[in-house]
Amino acid sequence: MRLFVLLSRFPYPLEKGDKLRAFHQLRILSKHHEVFLCALHEIELEQVWIDEVKKYCAELKTIRISRMNQLANLTSAVFSNEPLQVAYFYQSSAQKQVNKCIKDWKPDAIYCQLIRTAKYVQNVADIPKVIDFQDAFSKGIERRLETDPWYWKPILNSELKRLNRYEQQVFKQFDYCTIISEQDREQLPFLQRNDVTIVRNGVELEDFKPSFEVKTVDVLFAGNMGYPPNVEAAVFLEKEVMPLVRAQIPNAKLMLAGARPDQKVKDLASELTEVTGWVEDIRDCYAKAKVFVAPMMIGTGLQNKLLEAMAMCIPCVTSTLANNALKAKPEIEILIGESPQEYAQHIIDLLNNAAKAERIATAGHQMVTNHFSWQGATKPLLDILKESVQ
Repeated sequence: MRLFVLLSRFPYPLEKGDKLRAFHQLRILSKHHEVFLCALHEIELEQVWIDEVKKYCAELKTIRISRMNQLANLTSAVFSNEPLQVAYFYQSSAQKQVNKCIKDWKPDAIYCQLIRTAKYVQNVADIPKVIDFQDAFSKGIERRLETDPWYWKPILNSELKRLNRYEQQVFKQFDYCTIISEQDREQLPFLQRNDVTIVRNGVELEDFKPSFEVKTVDVLFAGNMGYPPNVEAAVFLEKEVMPLVRAQIPNAKLMLAGARPDQKVKDLASELTEVTGWVEDIRDCYAKAKVFVAPMMIGTGLQNKLLEAMAMCIPCVTSTLANNALKAKPEIEILIGESPQEYAQHIIDLLNNAAKAERIATAGHQMVTNHFSWQGATKPLLDILKESVQ
């Protein structure tokens, strides 16, 4: 099959969840189909990034979108019903290039990632179309209403209403829709949500393996440190959890690893708390860690960070919210915390009880190995694409 794939970001390097999902899906899809990739991007691309993605593409087209046009679109979107993030990623000049790619490449099917790309193919009627919602964006905005400063709430309320309408509109425009977890599917704002197919994230088991490096970091949290749910989790971990841990383990070291740290995250750096910023290979951070903690309080989707940590046989602590998508067995494959006291006690127990840490880590590693390979995770998408052209 000739498969046209449209992404709102270039899928490399892998510092964001949507890019990681796109990259590994491309890798698996290319084993079964000819992949014709069209990727929007906001920054200058390095040739090494392009070369890495080209390995999996029959053709590759990158489209630079203008910052000035993005700002103009956001201004005009205020007077429409379109979600701001859809307006942010849409430009008429890019539309012309997308149209030309579809015309020239003559695909048998179209696969779009995230609702922000839907507008580019909304008028394509003669080719089967699949879209990956990935997360329930509307639910993510709804959660931010509970945590963001008051001055953002009028904008967030407006965006929530727009997303509720738009997600249903997109569902009707596409032949097939996918999403990352049952939890996210249940949060979609339309009644036909059960017709959306679950396509989970996976982990590259050949890359993320148990490490025998000496552990020099007591607690690790990793992710895109400019992403609001990760920023909030990092602040919560340093300000509310680690003081309780250090009351019993005075020199406990925390590492906050990930690209583009927000100033709130940078301000957390101290003698005992390292804020790494961009790291060339996140596996180096995992390899140093005794315990991985993901105290996610907002955000949606399946947390890649947990899959990667568990694949490297690190005992993990997370929230009920994050584990609802992962579905690891509490107290067996993972530990669940909600309050600062619960997180701190789990961390202390794992640091002081090597047998318990090994038991949780081994069970979590086995779960990820059995259920979260990228090949297995991507199979429902392959099945949809096969059905779409029959």
